Amino acid sequence: MARELRLVKAENGQAIVKITCPTSEVAERIATVLVERRLAACVNILPGVTSIYQWQGEICRDSETLLLVKTADERAEEILEVLVAEHPYEVPEALWTPVVYGSESYLDWMTESMKRA
Repeated sequence: MARELRLVKAENGQAIVKITCPTSEVAERIATVLVERRLAACVNILPGVTSIYQWQGEICRDSETLLLVKTADERAEEILEVLVAEHPYEVPEALWTPVVYGSESYLDWMTESMKRA
């Protein structure tokens, strides 16, 4: 039996936030806090990302772990508070990308997953 997916415009401020972490342990801790507090519906952890960047006048190359956080814009301040408390970087990456379209069932699931009692 084939499932049918319906593409719809995202209208609840859904977003994907990209956050890099120095280790998988830090990434898992942050991901767990975000999901437990219903600040994210889901967090994907992608290990083995190589980042090349300038920091304090020097070119740096580091192995990092990338988080893809499925969330909503209304959770932005609380997510930043978690990063301040849990992230070891002086300047942690936190880049929001709005979700423009998505499958209706997934967007509905995201919204439901972040509802608080």
